[in-house]
Amino acid sequence: MPKPLIVDIPHDLGRDEAKRRLEHGTDQARAFLAKSGISVDQLAWTGDRLDFGVSAVAQKIAGTIDVGAESVRLEVKLPFLLALFAEKIQKVASKEGNLLLTKK
Repeated sequence: MPKPLIVDIPHDLGRDEAKRRLEHGTDQARAFLAKSGISVDQLAWTGDRLDFGVSAVAQKIAGTIDVGAESVRLEVKLPFLLALFAEKIQKVASKEGNLLLTKK
């Protein structure tokens, strides 16, 4: 299995505000992903960690988002077929994460 895709997104919001924004953003992300044919199978917060699972192109994807005081860390385990697109996925995740954590 390929190495996990990891994206670290720095922020200056503090842990609570970053988590609040991510909680709010998951609803928007679910709607956006549904339009792209990607279904969200699991979203579960445990403290400051969000475990998630999605299905796309008949592939299952699992990952976590850890909210820290100064950064958010996304770790995704991509199946082989989707690992071919890891660089593009990483760029999109980084861009969208930065927008979510920096806009006022």
